[in-house]
Amino acid sequence: MSEFTQIRLDKSDDGIATITLNRPEKMNAFTRVMGAEIIAAMDDIDADDAVRAVIFTGAGEKAFCAGADLTPEGGGHVFSDPEEVEDLSDERVRDGGGLVTLRLFESTKPLISACNGVAVGIGATMQLAMDIRLAATHARYGFVFARRGIVPEAASSWFLPRIVGISQALEWCYSGKVFDAEEARAGGLVRSLHAPEDLLDEARKLAREIAANTSAVSVAMTRAMMWRLMNTDHPMEAHRIDSRAIYRLSRGADAREGIASFLEKRNPVYPGKVSEDMPDFYPWWDTRGYE
Repeated sequence: MSEFTQIRLDKSDDGIATITLNRPEKMNAFTRVMGAEIIAAMDDIDADDAVRAVIFTGAGEKAFCAGADLTPEGGGHVFSDPEEVEDLSDERVRDGGGLVTLRLFESTKPLISACNGVAVGIGATMQLAMDIRLAATHARYGFVFARRGIVPEAASSWFLPRIVGISQALEWCYSGKVFDAEEARAGGLVRSLHAPEDLLDEARKLAREIAANTSAVSVAMTRAMMWRLMNTDHPMEAHRIDSRAIYRLSRGADAREGIASFLEKRNPVYPGKVSEDMPDFYPWWDTRGYE
């Protein structure tokens, strides 16, 4: 889409959107412009009921995203802000990577990362808010913040331990080392490794499996429930939400189509739209204080 300068947004007829970080000459290094464009692309995608799944990847063969662009042409970053802000609640204090991952967290569509190369700093942490992570065999990851005198950003202190466990998260962040794709797979950061030439095809295969066989409303509810309920104090909190969701959705058109297509041994055609047909109690969480 022409309005983007540092990413590409492509939508296919089979319900898959692909966001490509598009600064290959800079190894797709992250800027404030790129962050704003990712957020805008997600707003577009969530408003489009035809999109059923989203793939993220990087342009070129070397990098998914080599971290924040620390050069002058990068357009500014936390290290280069000339003005000291005393009030830590000031909007200018907010981490740009965190704005991106918070927006990804709010997605109603499943997010798949196809990491095609180097992913360090924000290049690694932005992927934590995605649901399924695939990597090329030559990909490398690094939570390098301690080697830059700062701390993990993009809300990664919330995401990373939930994905890989606290001990593995601390080891990677304490050392700040860059590690290979096999270590990422063994540590639970990525689902599977693929030859570079096969990576996007594998991601699209997974996205098509979702798009062709599932209810968009069911997937949106499932995503919200899984991310928000996995660390509640008691399973009763999850029971309250899934009871309400089952009750409402079981009386909807998608449930009728799901049962009919199963009994008739045919592919389903779900009529439900996330923009119109989410249960009346969605969203059930309190977002006050997030902004």
